[in-house]
Amino acid sequence: MRLGGRLAAAIEVLEDINRRHRPAADALRDWGLSHRFAGGGDRAAIGNIVYDALRRKRSAGWLLGDETPRATGFGALLLEWGQTAQSLNAALEGDKFAPPLLSNAELATVAGRKLADAPDEVRADSPDWCVPLLKEAFGEAWVEEGAALAARPPLDLRTNTLQATRAKVLAELAETGAEPAHLASQGIRIAPIAGDGRHPNVQAEPAFQKGWFEVQDEGSQIAAELADAKPGMQVLDYCAGAGGKSLALSAAMENKGQVFAHDAEKQRLAPIFDRMRRSENRNIQVVAREQELAPLTGHMDIVLVDAPCTGSGTWRRRPDAKWRLTSRQLDTRKAEQSAILDVAKGFVKPGGLLVYITCSVFPEENGGQVSNFLARHKGFAPVDHAALWQARFPGHDAAARLGPQFGISLSPALSGTDGFYFCALRKVA
Repeated sequence: MRLGGRLAAAIEVLEDINRRHRPAADALRDWGLSHRFAGGGDRAAIGNIVYDALRRKRSAGWLLGDETPRATGFGALLLEWGQTAQSLNAALEGDKFAPPLLSNAELATVAGRKLADAPDEVRADSPDWCVPLLKEAFGEAWVEEGAALAARPPLDLRTNTLQATRAKVLAELAETGAEPAHLASQGIRIAPIAGDGRHPNVQAEPAFQKGWFEVQDEGSQIAAELADAKPGMQVLDYCAGAGGKSLALSAAMENKGQVFAHDAEKQRLAPIFDRMRRSENRNIQVVAREQELAPLTGHMDIVLVDAPCTGSGTWRRRPDAKWRLTSRQLDTRKAEQSAILDVAKGFVKPGGLLVYITCSVFPEENGGQVSNFLARHKGFAPVDHAALWQARFPGHDAAARLGPQFGISLSPALSGTDGFYFCALRKVA
């Protein structure tokens, strides 16, 4: 397929997403099933246009003066693919599968607009209702951080130290352009793709099959490192999901002690079994039923709560979720977080830690949630997060927002990671 056919297909997918209010991954999968002639390169390029259009929906639409799928599809190519309006029309001309060329009116609109002159919420590519939340989170840097949340993401990996060293994995993945991560001690980064490129299929690598590494955002790796799990500890990963942090904690503990992996939605735990076998994490017990956790009450050195949240910190990877999110969903997540914390605290032993993590940048889900918890429960106190950060990541104070009481925040523009929040509370009574 030429660029015109790929753009037309992307616009078709974007129309499906708008019409049916469905995740982008589902719409792209269904398009591929009904257009089996499209090769892997075509599907990757179409996916790039779709995700670029969703990440840059406001700024792409602003350039064209509209937010239709056609406008955002064209705008994405202008913003992310190095195209000009003239070069794009030239590339589409004569392609019978291409959408109609940019009209004279559209050409004039594009020529008369510079993104630097756009309103702040457009440059931040943020829904209007999220603007106050971003301002509260980032202050004067909110536009820069919003734009970073709308950028293409890197591909991050975590070395499994039970099986390999980072140097060994880097040597194995040398052809992919992999480099050591900036902060995470066992992190590896493959830079964001450009244009119609695609990240290497690292899960097809022999090193992955041998359990040498896992795919995990650097921010998630940092959160696991900050939990500071030690060999011999008893750890409960209360919202374990597919087990990424359980695996990281187990490796940090050198397979000594015990990690209990639990999730209220037990189907989410399904991938952890294959991951454990491949990576040789032998000190993880999967506990699917809530009642089976009762013997752990009051005995855990660390209870880690990677809470369900809006996922606003992951918008660069899941940009469609940004436009589906509502204030009502935020309220629902806050209620869930509060209820989970109130239960999870019961498993912490005296002197142990309750570790609260989200992949959100919204203060109401982060420091606000911790503040409310501390008001309800007087037996917990925040650790010194500035000292914790300096101990784990010395010399990188500028890479995180450090609250003396209410935690550590990571973000794309500041940390180069997804947006994450971390807070450790010690049980003092």
